Amino acid sequence: MRLRRRKVVPFRTAGELEAMEAAGAVVGRALVAVRAAARPGVTTQELNEVADTVIREAGAVPSFLGYHGFTGSICASVNEEVVHGIPGERVLKPGDLVSIDCGAILDGWHGDSAWTFGVGELAKQDADLSEATRLTLEAGMAAMVPGNKLTDVSHALELGTRAMERKHGRHYGIVDGYGGHAIGREMHLDPFLPNEGPGGKGPELVVGSVLAIEPMLTLGTVDTLVLDDDWTVVTADGTRAAHWEHSVAVTEDGPRILTKRPE
Repeated sequence: MRLRRRKVVPFRTAGELEAMEAAGAVVGRALVAVRAAARPGVTTQELNEVADTVIREAGAVPSFLGYHGFTGSICASVNEEVVHGIPGERVLKPGDLVSIDCGAILDGWHGDSAWTFGVGELAKQDADLSEATRLTLEAGMAAMVPGNKLTDVSHALELGTRAMERKHGRHYGIVDGYGGHAIGREMHLDPFLPNEGPGGKGPELVVGSVLAIEPMLTLGTVDTLVLDDDWTVVTADGTRAAHWEHSVAVTEDGPRILTKRPE
């Protein structure tokens, strides 16, 4: 009789987590620099150049550039764009809702993180949307504890979204078909992490397991379309979207964010 080997979310040693946190710190600095540069009249390509410079000056490499042919060092998604927006000539305007996803490779290890912010003052519903997505991420991160299953994180994300709906008194769409992933020496590793669903399923979280957790919420539909560039994902109804992400490790002392941003 052969015993079944338990399935676990890929895990890293203490030293490997330190290396991943170093890569994540580069991503965090790049995101902060991009946000500081995001003003009316600036193009998303100019934001891309800011991130690329920060990453390379740190001795790292942008992990998005060239990935399956992607042409940017960041994904810059504005308003109705959910994820995978290609940096280009789009000019930012006051009130735009901007989601920046950034990745960097340092000494062979990947960091991956995203956040959403406004260009100037946001309309209340857009500010609420970004806050809801950020706090949904925090709810998912809180489930990164030893012994939980993969979809316990998914269920925590879903419950976090529903809690924000009650707080804000409005519906949020959980984007269908997109979610997080394991990460390490490659940016996208199995297992895929859904952003909703029942808990108690999938591989087990153990000390050292790392997931990139990335909820994506909209002010309307859960459905999306991909533009003719074969990358940019937009909401099917044109409503605005937000995207927050951190790479997070399981530790004996609680979840450890590997992509912290400087204050």
